[in-house]
Amino acid sequence: AGLLKTILEEAEERGLSTGVVSTARVTHATPASLYAHAVSRHMEAEGENGCKDIASQLIDFPYGDGLEVALGGGYPLFSPTTRPDGRDLIADWTAREGAAFVRTASELADLPAGTRQVLGLFSRSHLAYEIDRGEEEPSLTQMTEAAIDLVDDDRDGYFLMIEAGRIDHGHHATNARRALTETIEFSNAVRRATELVSRDTLIIVTADHGHVMAFAGYPARGNPILGFAGNDKNELPYTTLSYANGPGFREASSLGGSRPDLTNVDTGAKDFMQEALVPLEMETHGGADVPVYAVGPGSQWVGGVMEQNVIYHVMRRALFGQP
Repeated sequence: AGLLKTILEEAEERGLSTGVVSTARVTHATPASLYAHAVSRHMEAEGENGCKDIASQLIDFPYGDGLEVALGGGYPLFSPTTRPDGRDLIADWTAREGAAFVRTASELADLPAGTRQVLGLFSRSHLAYEIDRGEEEPSLTQMTEAAIDLVDDDRDGYFLMIEAGRIDHGHHATNARRALTETIEFSNAVRRATELVSRDTLIIVTADHGHVMAFAGYPARGNPILGFAGNDKNELPYTTLSYANGPGFREASSLGGSRPDLTNVDTGAKDFMQEALVPLEMETHGGADVPVYAVGPGSQWVGGVMEQNVIYHVMRRALFGQP
């Protein structure tokens, strides 16, 4: 009682269709922030201090008829054999009329007739990076198509949050190739969404934070983004992309304290970690502003430098006609 409602909760309360889609676990921070209230983001399968865990809050969602779409990873968080309380959240979901549960890309593409709600859990934890993905794990674009197809016939409207969550994970690993490949797939999903939605749909594309990746040097035109930008004062090559901190830190050689020689290293390999200035087990977020893009009704309110909370009011006015 007394909790502030999220925009997804407000949408369900007013009879709209809703959903969350992510390449991370469906109980991870971003999707969970829309349907759950928790004292810690880590309460994905086990509650604390009288607060229900995030997975059960998705199933027991108290507004409207519950989410129409929840697609991502995190199967063990819903299974009775791996949940601390032994509860079968998947059985509770499928007990509803018109509710389906799917585990593979082919099952998602072939939902039973009459499906009104779908829970898709395609991996034990986060989904695979796009560069590593197998055929039976859906891409972000495929999940985006399925989600829009399920909700776009709701005459009252809908709210969907679609997250390319593994961009973040690639950067934390100072693994620029995976981070950039995930970003390309996110772009593909955004493009597909613009093709599928009607003209009266507002699409907003943004991020919750940036990372400490930097472009360095003066690479020649056509230089591979994952290649070298030039040589340092010791005539050792350095990559166009680097990080201010993270696991890509490499100890200096004993010869004059110079950097390691990457001359014969394949810096475009999918497991290569870009160099980092400060050694950390995980790269950190950055503090720079992030872009916000918008198209559709209400997009005129997006521009210039905005406080992040204003985005909520833009969405709320577009959905409900209220600030």
